[in-house]
Amino acid sequence: MTETFDPEAFRNRVREQLKLSREAFNGLYAVELGQLCGLSREQIDSVTPGNLDTQKYDELLTVVKEASRVNLAQAELKSQIEKLGNIAVSIAKKVPSLASIF
Repeated sequence: MTETFDPEAFRNRVREQLKLSREAFNGLYAVELGQLCGLSREQIDSVTPGNLDTQKYDELLTVVKEASRVNLAQAELKSQIEKLGNIAVSIAKKVPSLASIF
């Protein structure tokens, strides 16, 4: 069963995601998000080459965005990053302000 593309639903989802993203980049961890987004492909690949680090980077970015948006306590952010595993923690440590919580 193929789902029909609904342009209005698509626009609504995009608007909602953009709103959440704006809130995140104006939240408690805005600096950390900026630094995390500024990591180069080489910096991320230095943790572990291949696609796994890209997936973990995306998961890490999602966690930090949501933590920023809801002003999550630093200890809880650390715990959430640790739940993503060692690769995500290693990537987080590439960002000085995130490295300081480990």
